[in-house]
Amino acid sequence: MPHFKQNTGDKGENYACDILIENGFTIIERNYHFGHGEIDIIAMDGETLVFVEVKTRKNLEFGDPIQGVTKSKQKQIRKIAEGYLMEKKILDINCRFDVVGILLRGNEAPKINHIENAF
Repeated sequence: MPHFKQNTGDKGENYACDILIENGFTIIERNYHFGHGEIDIIAMDGETLVFVEVKTRKNLEFGDPIQGVTKSKQKQIRKIAEGYLMEKKILDINCRFDVVGILLRGNEAPKINHIENAF
């Protein structure tokens, strides 16, 4: 079962990267690990460093994918982002947190919702 979940997540992240690139972002890193956490995508949008959380779901049984990014998840992502900035010695840059929600339903085209500056 975990393999299946991972596969869905990977698919979602690939779609998210595609949509970000289409919108002019440059992907810097994927699946950045710091401590016990991970940031799905780190990208540049112009002069802004963007930390992107991707939530992928196959149905709405547990609500919209965007709702999966809880307050505690946001807090964890912020901590990992701080770790990234420290590790890379990045001192002075505009940063923001985006969320990309993806709904993969059977053979339908994926429904992708990109929220800039989500939290």
